[in-house]
Amino acid sequence: MHPDGGGGAIRVLNVAEKPSVAKAVAEILSRPSGGMRSREGRSRYNRVFEFDYSIGGRACHMLVTSVTGHLMELEFDDRFRRWHSCDPADLFHAPVRKSVPQDKQDIKRTLEEEARKCQWLVLWLDCDREGENIAYEVIDICVGANSRLNIWRARFSALIEREIHEAVQHLDRPNKLFANAVDARQEIDLRIGASFTRFQTMLLKDAFVLDDTGDDRNIILSYGPCQFPTLGFIVERFWEIQAHEPEEFWTINCSHTSDEGTASFGWIRGHLFDYSSAVVIYEMCVEEPMATVQNVRNQEKLKYPPYPLSTVELQKRASRYFRMSSEHTMKVAEELYQAGFISYPRTETDNFSPNTDLHSIVREQVAHPNWGTFAQRLLDPEARLWRNPSNGGHDDKAHPPIHPTKFSAGESNWSDNHKKLYELVVRHFLACCSQAAVGAETTVEIDIAGEQFNASGRVVLAKNYLDIYRFDSWGGALLPTYIIGQQFVPTTLTLDSGVTRPPPLLAEADLLSCMDKAGIGTDATMHDHIKKLLDRCYATKDANTRFSPTNLGEALVMGYDEMGYELWKPYLRSMMEADMKSVSIGTKSKSDVLETCLQQMKACFLDARANKVKLLDAMGTFFARSSRHINETQNSIEAVRPCAACNESEMVLKRRPTGEFMVGCQGFPQCRNVVWLPGSVSEAAVTNQVCATCAPGPVYKIQFKFRQRDIPPNFDVDHLGIFS
Repeated sequence: MHPDGGGGAIRVLNVAEKPSVAKAVAEILSRPSGGMRSREGRSRYNRVFEFDYSIGGRACHMLVTSVTGHLMELEFDDRFRRWHSCDPADLFHAPVRKSVPQDKQDIKRTLEEEARKCQWLVLWLDCDREGENIAYEVIDICVGANSRLNIWRARFSALIEREIHEAVQHLDRPNKLFANAVDARQEIDLRIGASFTRFQTMLLKDAFVLDDTGDDRNIILSYGPCQFPTLGFIVERFWEIQAHEPEEFWTINCSHTSDEGTASFGWIRGHLFDYSSAVVIYEMCVEEPMATVQNVRNQEKLKYPPYPLSTVELQKRASRYFRMSSEHTMKVAEELYQAGFISYPRTETDNFSPNTDLHSIVREQVAHPNWGTFAQRLLDPEARLWRNPSNGGHDDKAHPPIHPTKFSAGESNWSDNHKKLYELVVRHFLACCSQAAVGAETTVEIDIAGEQFNASGRVVLAKNYLDIYRFDSWGGALLPTYIIGQQFVPTTLTLDSGVTRPPPLLAEADLLSCMDKAGIGTDATMHDHIKKLLDRCYATKDANTRFSPTNLGEALVMGYDEMGYELWKPYLRSMMEADMKSVSIGTKSKSDVLETCLQQMKACFLDARANKVKLLDAMGTFFARSSRHINETQNSIEAVRPCAACNESEMVLKRRPTGEFMVGCQGFPQCRNVVWLPGSVSEAAVTNQVCATCAPGPVYKIQFKFRQRDIPPNFDVDHLGIFS
């Protein structure tokens, strides 16, 4: 960073991603000089903090304010935003625009007003791709008000003094490639999501009774490029369970009790599905029961501590240990981060930089009543407990692994889940810095009538990291002493039966693992995709955090599966995510990725629509047909024109059960604009042809067919016209 030349204090506008972060940054930076002032901005939720500070030895007057997440929304142009305004296939190339929504106009005005009075803009957004995209939204607004701004990026991972002062004294430039990757993802998700959502909602919601209450007119059958593959994992496991056919098997078990204890030996074959064969072998063992020890292996075993903590691993472990949902885990983690107790909780990194002062982080925990003693042992060279954390092999180049940044023995405003998650982060970090547990493992192999059996035992010699990481266990039975060649008669020798069991329903931790492995979503968005499945009633989650598909979720996946398309499989989205990464590192351009991906998905959409009967058949397996009019003409346009009365909904061609045609507003009963067509019309259908002169548009032409007896002679019964 090179400060501007010239005299006088530089006015610096600092923008954070959330009001709480803006306040924390301002409080930290203003402590050396004191005298921080606070005032309201245009938005009463996003205050402006002022104080004096020095950057690179240069006097600065700092103004710190915030946005609230994304400042802008990507949306279609007005003529394409109404559901019946166009063919859903047109949404793959319809014009889109990014703009500030009405509820964030006050924040925009604050940024514009403050930017006009400043020379520098310093961006304190979260240091990931999403944060970089928000940073460029802020840049667009501020540069629009003051094109002479010198733009800087502050990079930090924790809201603590050391990090914040370090960030402001080593300012960087924002990364346009990261922002481009998010722009590409947003546009792809908008176009794919809107087209498929409109297609399947308009096709299915009026065709079937989806809600027992009968109030299913407002149901939206959403499709998301990440949401559907996530649902696919749940349905695939559910089908695997349903397809499982229990099969009986037989196994031989034996035990031996001596003065030193009891050893249980398992059959090397495991089990047999053929009863007759199992009985023959068992009877051989009963007739010649003398067991001979063939091998005794004693070896040292190590159980290594976990890798440093990434976001996905935090969610998985919180789900396993505390049964916390991934969504709630991220909410609590975000609150702990904003309060300065843990580092940034959205990271793919699972290895610490060599420059990280790990000992200082451990030192902050020595006063804790529960794990302080262990922290002291870690720092004691004579204890020989310290071991540098292992490298998990992932580095997002933005943030370190999640770790504690401030000591706490429990805050008064913390819930039980805040305490649990903080404890998990601290214990996980301390475990990472500890030696592996050491065990002595013994395996004894015996022979009975030519059949092989074995038994294993383990004793833990040094618990090491297990002393602090109470979430892991490593036990085992202690075997009696055996020597090679020793013979004995088993105390018990039994032929036991069992039944094969299906795999369990996917637990949330397992679902996160599936998503992570397949590249579905990012560490920061996976929990959102899971929540959407529950919100849309595509899946349910039980008390053990295990997921089952609803009839609706299963029917949708079944329909697309019957078409032969793998839209519910992870492969397409995985390729998209790989493309986003390529954009973020500059090996592919945003425009190339958009063109290739949207071309591919539009072809899938058109094929899916051509095979919509498969979707209807799948839905019919689970739901009763509705008595309402079923729109089977998805390839045509229903809407005639925008309603001039309410200016909100579309005028749509409808036919009453008595046969009369009408063009009425979809906003009924709020809008009662309706026009009845002449009784001489026997058939009417909206076409794809748009009137070139009608306004406001688009206005679609209607193909009419009149009854010959009701029109004058020499008039054609077929007529293409417009409704006005």
